[in-house]
This record gives sequence, C-alpha cells and structure tokens, in this order.
Amino acid sequence: MSERISARELLEQKGLLSDDVIAIRTGGRIVDLHTPIDSKADFTVIHKTDKDGLAVIRHSTAHVMADAVQKLFPGTKVTIGPAIEDGFYYDFDKPGAGFTEDDLAKIEKTMSDVVKKNTPFRREVVTREQALTMFEKMGETFKVEIIRAIPEGEEISLYKHGTKDAEWVDVCEGPHVPSTGWLNAVKLTSVAGAYWRGNEHNPMLQRIYGTAFPTKEALEEHLKLIEEAKARDHRKLGKELDLFLFDQVAPAMPFFLPRGAFLYNGLVHYVRELYSDFGYEEVITPQAFDPKLFRTSGHLGNYNENMYRLWTEDLLEEMAAKKDQDAAKLILELQENSFALKPMNCPSHCVIFGARRRSYRELPWRMADFGRLHRYERGGVVHGLSRVRSFCQDDAHVFCTREQVPDEIEQFIKMLYAVYKAFAFDRIDIKLALRPEKRVGSDEFWDMAEQALAEGLERAGLAFERVPGEGAFYGPKIEFHVHDALKRSWQLGTIQYDPNLPERFDLSYVGEDGKEHRPVMLHRAVLGSLERFISVFIEHCGGNFPAWLAPVQATVVSVSDKSAAYGRAVQTELRAAGLRVDGDYSADKLGAKIRNARLMRVPYIVVVGPKDAEAGTVSIRSRDKGELGAMPRAAFVALLSSESKAPRY
Repeated sequence: MSERISARELLEQKGLLSDDVIAIRTGGRIVDLHTPIDSKADFTVIHKTDKDGLAVIRHSTAHVMADAVQKLFPGTKVTIGPAIEDGFYYDFDKPGAGFTEDDLAKIEKTMSDVVKKNTPFRREVVTREQALTMFEKMGETFKVEIIRAIPEGEEISLYKHGTKDAEWVDVCEGPHVPSTGWLNAVKLTSVAGAYWRGNEHNPMLQRIYGTAFPTKEALEEHLKLIEEAKARDHRKLGKELDLFLFDQVAPAMPFFLPRGAFLYNGLVHYVRELYSDFGYEEVITPQAFDPKLFRTSGHLGNYNENMYRLWTEDLLEEMAAKKDQDAAKLILELQENSFALKPMNCPSHCVIFGARRRSYRELPWRMADFGRLHRYERGGVVHGLSRVRSFCQDDAHVFCTREQVPDEIEQFIKMLYAVYKAFAFDRIDIKLALRPEKRVGSDEFWDMAEQALAEGLERAGLAFERVPGEGAFYGPKIEFHVHDALKRSWQLGTIQYDPNLPERFDLSYVGEDGKEHRPVMLHRAVLGSLERFISVFIEHCGGNFPAWLAPVQATVVSVSDKSAAYGRAVQTELRAAGLRVDGDYSADKLGAKIRNARLMRVPYIVVVGPKDAEAGTVSIRSRDKGELGAMPRAAFVALLSSESKAPRY
C-alpha cells in the first residue's frame, strides 16, 4: 500500500528537486511542494519559468500585495486576486479615496519588506463553519460571500504567510510558492475601478494591477515591452497617422479616414486576390433579416444579448396597442418578432445554398462575404479597433461532403500560413476549441465535428492544444494565435466545423447515388475581423506598413523653393507609374519636412534639390534601410514598383 508524502519529498526521492522547481501537476491539478500526495502518483514537474509556474508566482504575489495594502490602509476589505495573462490583480474595498500612484510606491515598499522575511506559505484545510467564523470576525464581508458560494462538500482551504504576530490569511485553492522569498521581481502597474463580480449594480471596488517574474532581468524586459506597447498603441498611432476616429454618434463603431480606408481596402483586395487562387466565390448579402432567420439558425435564444434589433413603426404601433401587457412580455415579444442586424454571415449563406437544388458536382462550394456585421459589446469591453460593435470579416463558408473536410482544412491552412508570412507573423500557436456548455446539436454531431478538426490538424502535421468549452455554440473550431513583435499572443484566424446549421436549415445536395445528402459547413476566416487585424498589425509593425500596403509609399520634399517645380514633376511621374506619392514643397526647412515625413512613417522620402534637378536624379531615404543616396528617377520607380506588389505564397 502506497504512503502519502509531500510533493517536495517525492521530488527529492526522484532526484528532480532543484531551485527552479515551483510545483507539480498531478491528478489534473497543480499542487504546492508541501502538499501531501500519493507516493506512487504520476506527476509532471513545473518550473518557475513555465507558464503554470509564472501563474503560481503571480497569484502568490497578489497575496503579498493584499497583505501590504491592509498593513498600510487599515479597514480595507479584500475580494479576489487571480493571476492573469501578464500579471495579477486584486480588488479592494478601500474606505475613502482610491489608490494613488504614490500609494502604489508605498505598497511596493511594504511588499518588499514582506518578501525579505521569506516566510513560508502554509495551507490549512478548514470546515465551512470555521472559515465563516474567522472571516466574519475579521469583517471580511466579501470573503464571507465567497465562502457561502462554495458548494457543500467541497474542500475549503486557507493560505497563510507572515510571522506569528503579523500573519495574513486568505481563503484560497492555491497553489503558492514555497515562501515569500521567491517573489523578488515585482512591479505594480496601475489602478482601475471594478464592480464586485463585474456587475454594475454591485459596489465599485479599487483594482490594483501588477506583474511578477522569476527574475529581475525578466521583469525589466517585460517593463520595456510595456513601454514599447504604449508607443505602438494602435489608438495612438491611428490618430497620429490619420487612419481612423471614433465618435459618440456611433459608439464603438469606427470611422475610417482616407488613409485608413486605403489600408482597409488594401486588405480586402489582398484577400480577394488569394480567393481567386484558392477557388472562392464572393457573394453580397443583406444587413437586416426577419427574426425567423435567426430563429432557424439558433441565434435567437443563444445570442440575444449580442444582437442589434430594428424597430419598425408598424411593430411599435402594434406594441403600443398592447400597452396594458406586462413590460417584460412586450420586450420578449419585440425580441422574438423584430428584424435584427446580422451578427454573422453564416445564416444568410445557408439561405443561398438552400435556394435551389444542389449537386455533389458543385462541392466543395467556397462562399466568401465581406458584409458588415454588428454585435453589441458592453461599454466596458470595447477597445479601439480591437473590440468594436460594427466590423467586417474576411468571412467565408465552405459547403462540402464529410470526405472533403480534410482537404479543405489542409487548403485553408496553406492559405492562412501564406497570409501570416506576408505580414511577418512568424510564430503561430494552434488551439482546438471544444464544445461549450451552451450549444446546439447532439453530442453525436459534436463528437464527429471535433474528431474531423483534430484529424485535419494531424494530417497537416501541426501541433495543437485542446481547449474545453471554448467552441462556438454551433460547432468546435480551430483557432490560430499569432505572436507579435512584442511577444503578445492574438487570436486571428479560425476554421469551424458545423454539422448543425445545415441540419437546422434542412440543406441537402444530390449525391452520386441520386439520393439527398446533408452537407458539412465549414466557417473560416484568416484575418478574422478586419478592424481587429488592423489594430494588431499596427502594433506589430509600429505603424511602419510595408510599401505594398502603405497608404502613402513616398513623400517628395524639396530642399528649397528653387527645386519645388522639379519636385512636383517627380511626384507627377511617380504617380503616373501607379505609385502612391505626396509632396511637401512648403517654406519649412528641409529638416522639418523630413521629420514630418518620418512621423507619418512613409517607406521612402524623396529629397530633391538643385543638383538633382540638373542631373535628373532623386536622393532617397529609406525608412527601413537608411540613406540610399542619389539615383536616376527610373531606378527609383523600378525599386518602389517592385515593392508595391503584395507577397505571394
């Protein structure tokens, strides 16, 4: 019979314990080094530099931060303090005014004092009554609410750190680092307001964000990336480069200015060129639909909160005649009977497929659509172009047989990797998002769909991670996450296997056997939302768009008034060659003109002076390669023309 020993002892027995081992994973969960486990249990080691190891460090740091806050600001109540993507946060109910920048510095100093004492994190299992009694006595009303929400029979554990006379305790599942001394690379980054449990009807709390790393070197690198991210923020660059704006007349719906519109249309043109190579046909579908479409598709009932409704005068008059009815019933009736703006293209594509009898000879049919979509997002989550309410996708749906699915996935992946290479996204992580709790269709359908996507990835020889619960309500999906120049991950492309919508719309094709068969529907996008892709790409390249996509490829600047006429002639010649060129012939000094062109991040600055006019040359300054010197005009036309062609796979 096996005995129970601590994870630390087990690692020591196996010769696997080292200074950078922070925890282990066993039985599907991560546990502390001091946690008792079965001596014969299977396990994997977690190092402090692993993703899970970083999460342990950051959650532990959140505890130390909360300890410091309550030391400095007596009467402050704590709520929750999880690890997040790049750090951690803790929400506080602080009496009086909120936290200031000076307060963050004081909190960091107190945290440093706690870390230096290097006291262990201690786990203690208690009963529900013991936990409630303890936190009620402490006046921690939020913790009491959390404890009461823990299901009956579930283990309740406390984590403590600090000296006997200054011990800090929280109800927590863990795990945590062995001791506070592990937490010596910490930075508090910002303060924000946050409603308790994310509900605006609950109390407003103060949220302190921070980050932590295994080493001070790693922390310093991260902080440098944060500063670079601020400089590359697409909202900042969008304003500086005159690309887009937002206005409260259309909240979270972007206005693309001429330069931004060129960028937007350039992406559409680039994708359309690929569509001709990969066998897609483009369609145009309506913006607003009768609710029966969304009733059939399953959006009504599964997507209500994200849909924009359209009230018509006759419908409002009909509702007014029922004014004696309960208000909630009227709202429900409006939801059920009013037209709505489409949040997705897939239902309308099902309408097109089902408009006439189809043959197996037509399959696969790849149907593309650049129609605008509208989805309601709460005000607290919209963010520049990356989270908007009106947008367009490089959206397409493939109707095919089950046997054709692997080939279609393989072709899609080929196109996707070619696109990401063109935009210099070198690292791509792949996730297979599995069935969510709220979904349509039978388990048999979901089993078949998930297996088909997994087989497609395996056939392509690509490694992937399975993510439970993250699929769309109508089908599982493959997600493609790219890493940008600042090492951040963004989910862009996706392909989804959907056996449900063809069933709900009763779609069929006539097979080779002369019988009716149900097609498979693949939902796919490479860029995803064009708006979101633009936000990601702006930050990835820092606004330094490649010449083939740059709204302005070159700016001609004159050394003085004497060469202005020659400059205009050069600009006319370049434009005649199909190049996008503007000019600056103002009375400003040359240095100011060059600086203005650099701020607009144009790929080339074409300097023209008297000597250039005499020799018929232009002096070229490349944004990416520096000074190229003087060259004949024809040579520069050839150079820029060669860079104006979009990359091909």
